[in-house]
Amino acid sequence: MDTKKRILVVDDEETLCEALRFNLETEGYAVDVAHSAEEALSMDLSQYDLFLLDIMMGEISGTQLARIIRSNPTTSSVPIIFCTAKDNEDDMIAGLDLGADDYITKPYSLRSVAARIRTVLRRTTVHNGPPVNNEPDKVSYLGLTVLPAKKICIVDGAEVKLPRKEFEILLKLLSHRGHIFSREEILKEIWPDEVVVLDRVVDVNITRIRQKIGRYGKNIVTRSGYGYGFME
Repeated sequence: MDTKKRILVVDDEETLCEALRFNLETEGYAVDVAHSAEEALSMDLSQYDLFLLDIMMGEISGTQLARIIRSNPTTSSVPIIFCTAKDNEDDMIAGLDLGADDYITKPYSLRSVAARIRTVLRRTTVHNGPPVNNEPDKVSYLGLTVLPAKKICIVDGAEVKLPRKEFEILLKLLSHRGHIFSREEILKEIWPDEVVVLDRVVDVNITRIRQKIGRYGKNIVTRSGYGYGFME
């Protein structure tokens, strides 16, 4: 049985695709390439363990492709790394806000890309694996329930879809009610140290969580100069 992690590289620069394929195969991955989002969508995306996407492509951009990947139940939890020449803060926020696991700007070294991939796969493999023994079956406050093993959030009887980062932040806050976590603490636990992530990304995710959990959004409080917490 082939146990290699499968990676799909989607980029309209053919030379770059081949360079990434060669280097990542040398690292022990099974790598396929697609030179457009359209070509990628013609493939069986459920077979991959990670997507490496360029943003600026043809009619379907990398961000649009990421939305499609996230909306499909068979690929919604597969990690995405954006690899792009778009390097301003708003682009980075938009990419991460879509649920991307990392954002690498060009030009980059192939070694750094491989390191980022190792980090993301290591983290997501742990998170998607069997629950550890000390993980609770559920964490609840009134009608708000989070099921860590099943990655499900229920608000007053209805399931609410949360991207991985939002789910992990809510679980952290709900599991430690009454505790204020700084942005730095949240970043360190939810994103790996090797990934450069802006503080503002935490604010964006908190805002979206508040919107999605209805009346319980008010329980996630901001302590100016300190951070965020879930208060009863």
